[in-house]
Amino acid sequence: MAATTVDRMTPKRLVLGSFPVPCGAVKILKGTLVMLNTSGYAVVGADTASNRVLGWAKAQCDNSAGSAGDKDVIVEFGIAEFAASSIAITNVGAQMYIVDNQTFDETTPANSVKCGILVRCISATKGEILILPGGAGV
Repeated sequence: MAATTVDRMTPKRLVLGSFPVPCGAVKILKGTLVMLNTSGYAVVGADTASNRVLGWAKAQCDNSAGSAGDKDVIVEFGIAEFAASSIAITNVGAQMYIVDNQTFDETTPANSVKCGILVRCISATKGEILILPGGAGV
């Protein structure tokens, strides 16, 4: 196929899928970071070793009163705005690491769980990151 010489619509998909949530007071809030734990369940985003960032919750999912897997959370991925610990414009294009369910940072916290790539620095405490399933960057 030859290179295009006109504008084109680029199909995109932001919804990753539906993931079961474990029991035990697990409540994932809308718009917060979601991780996949080693048991295959979606959990609240945190700097937890061996967990992988999936994206953010499309809606709240409260399975605190249910059994493991009774409820699923819908996870989206792509570019989203989140809080940052302390970033700078010079960090654009760099790997970011998860701090908690709404915060990322350019320095590696205790467990160095990858979150995504900084694509826009809004301020020292806010930025847009590209989140791909697994938290990997480019």
